[in-house]
Amino acid sequence: MQTLSTPNAPAAIGPYSQAKIINGLLFASGQIPVDPATGTIPEGIAAQAEQACKNCGELLKAAGLDFSRVIKTTCFLADIADFAAFNEVYAKYFISKPARSCVAVRDIPKGCLCEIEILALA
Repeated sequence: MQTLSTPNAPAAIGPYSQAKIINGLLFASGQIPVDPATGTIPEGIAAQAEQACKNCGELLKAAGLDFSRVIKTTCFLADIADFAAFNEVYAKYFISKPARSCVAVRDIPKGCLCEIEILALA
């Protein structure tokens, strides 16, 4: 098992790692829309979805992968009314259309509007 870490995605804000690779699979912790360079969170669901997708991309890149290797995502929204706007951004990155769950939740860390968790073939 390998622990994956990159400064190009937000650091873990608790006792967990950014991702683990085991048996040919990358299991990534949920990516919230924190800009790893500045620590800021953009405003609005479209900008936050964009940053969360970029953060997923950086984890994939650190593992030598790209979005085409993602087989499953779990997406969390603070408001299900943001579903369409979130999908518009998400579709630009996850063009291979991995399996997905998308649910509204009560709260996301740091008051974010979305979070994306990925599972990919390593």
